[in-house]
Amino acid sequence: MYLVAASITVLSFLRPVIKYRTGDEMEIIIWLVTMIPCSMLLTGIGIFAWKRKKPMWFWSGTTVSENEIRDIPAYNRANGIMWICYSSIFWLSTILGIFRMDMAGILLMVGGIAGSLVLIIAYRHIYEKYKSDSTN
Repeated sequence: MYLVAASITVLSFLRPVIKYRTGDEMEIIIWLVTMIPCSMLLTGIGIFAWKRKKPMWFWSGTTVSENEIRDIPAYNRANGIMWICYSSIFWLSTILGIFRMDMAGILLMVGGIAGSLVLIIAYRHIYEKYKSDSTN
């Protein structure tokens, strides 16, 4: 409910700046109501990873033991930055959707797919960088 109200408030401030076609306001409200929580979730994962005391995991159903990582705060900070960078694709797409819905959809699709692959590669790099010598 609050997201809908916030979306309507944002649109009312932008009304003088943006020229809408008929029906665009509801499309943008739906876009904001779905994209803001998704973007917040990914940013929240990044903040959670950054603040976590134990090593953050990446793959579902797995854990990373404290013995596997030599510098846990740096490892978690790198994981948090990785997730926050990935969430930036979603935030950019959210904002772009207010002005150009078609471009926002393209950015979300291409960025989401390519970003998922980059996440896997980045996590492998982070894990190898902070992996303890005793687990080789």
